[in-house]
Amino acid sequence: MLLQPVILSGGSGTRLWPLSRERHPKQLHNLAGDDTMLQATANRMRIFQGDLEVAEAPIVVCNEEYRFITAEQMRAVGYANPTILLEPAGRNTAPALTLAAFAAQEKDADPILLVMPADHVIADLAAFHRTIQAGLSYAIDGAMVTFGIVPDRPEIGYGYILVGNALETAAARQLLAFVEKPALETALVYVAGGNHLWNSGIFMMRASTWLKAIKHFNPNMHEQCRKAIELAKIDCDFVRLDKEAFLACPADSIDYAVMEKLPTTPELDIQGCVLPLDAGWSDVGAWDAVWQVSSKDAQGNAVKGDVLLEDSKNCLVMADSRLVACLGLEDVIVVETPDAVLVTNKENAQNIKRIVSRLKEGNYPHTENHRKVYRPWGHYDSIDIGARFQVKRIVVKPGGRLSMQMHQHRAEHWIVVSGIALVTRGMDMMTLVANQSTYIPLGVRHRLENSGTIDLELIEVQSGDYLGEDDIVRFDDIYGRG
Repeated sequence: MLLQPVILSGGSGTRLWPLSRERHPKQLHNLAGDDTMLQATANRMRIFQGDLEVAEAPIVVCNEEYRFITAEQMRAVGYANPTILLEPAGRNTAPALTLAAFAAQEKDADPILLVMPADHVIADLAAFHRTIQAGLSYAIDGAMVTFGIVPDRPEIGYGYILVGNALETAAARQLLAFVEKPALETALVYVAGGNHLWNSGIFMMRASTWLKAIKHFNPNMHEQCRKAIELAKIDCDFVRLDKEAFLACPADSIDYAVMEKLPTTPELDIQGCVLPLDAGWSDVGAWDAVWQVSSKDAQGNAVKGDVLLEDSKNCLVMADSRLVACLGLEDVIVVETPDAVLVTNKENAQNIKRIVSRLKEGNYPHTENHRKVYRPWGHYDSIDIGARFQVKRIVVKPGGRLSMQMHQHRAEHWIVVSGIALVTRGMDMMTLVANQSTYIPLGVRHRLENSGTIDLELIEVQSGDYLGEDDIVRFDDIYGRG
């Protein structure tokens, strides 16, 4: 029997705007260390030593919009062939886990699933591993195990779990109820009473146990996820779920779909139990939480990037592309990206969704992508844009190959800065090196490839009456894009 990590990598992290965007959400950023949050989650079980062998690679469930950067980040930390399940649309965590359970059974008869959100921080891995080991016997025996965080403050931003008596080995406690995010007065009572833990969103159970439960409580979800996996197609590094079946699947969370119902459904014969976890956990759900998990100077300031502080304390300042100087600030958050800057106080950290909503209402592009956009072949950065022109810095990885394509509304000029470019233009093929250039007329088929061993960097100047990314007619693409 295997212990199979499952990473749920959905969500957009809108409270962490402007760093987190819909197509580059918070789990793909390094908010608490050198690794991104996804990479840290994937590495979390690498050194686990317990009663079960850990699977060679995790199962990752993510949105297809950021599939390539997800695969690239997994490869960067040594997972060459993870199972990446692509959701064509968000359906919350219960369908994601159902898909993972079906996929896990294809790899192993009935593994123990360790279900982890991709956007959490766990500072004490040894304590995390001890708690997993303590809960394995319950999961092996068919229980649904959830991890409850031992609270260190009356937090109103988290849901809580009401726990009962200790179970046989005293490692776990009875699951009595899930409680919504409370008011401050209620949270104070919860923490003082000692019978409420924060809901971590981390779970452990047999794949068959989860599938039995979801089939009982929501047979339609079970059936649509089964179809979505059964009719799935392998697409490069990904498992592309059947879109029609998955879109017919109802949306629900693990908590609402199953966990909350276990205490009142004895006929299902599945025990719910809670493992108290005290391991420096944070869901890093907002900028004040980022400040809490960050290293700080003597004045309580947490900084990243080119930051200059004077007479300031207890601030979080993150600079991505330029110098940020702060004078006489306290309890303030400043986040600078190349195309947007956020300034707020910590008290408003939970309200940033209001800004994102206004940006969406105004059709601002700043909610979807950063100025730098990642593609399977590398990335591009929109340096400048005007009424009839756009300038991009394009970086293509060794072996990277853009699709054979043409544009109906724009022409392009390419100037190579470094590396070796293999260019197809109509019927012609040419090799360009540093300081050489070419022109791609409107309506001409073309392709760009990196035929060298280092990154290919070039400047692209577009000109035309429409410069949108949807002005691409693809004829051939090694990454399976239509």
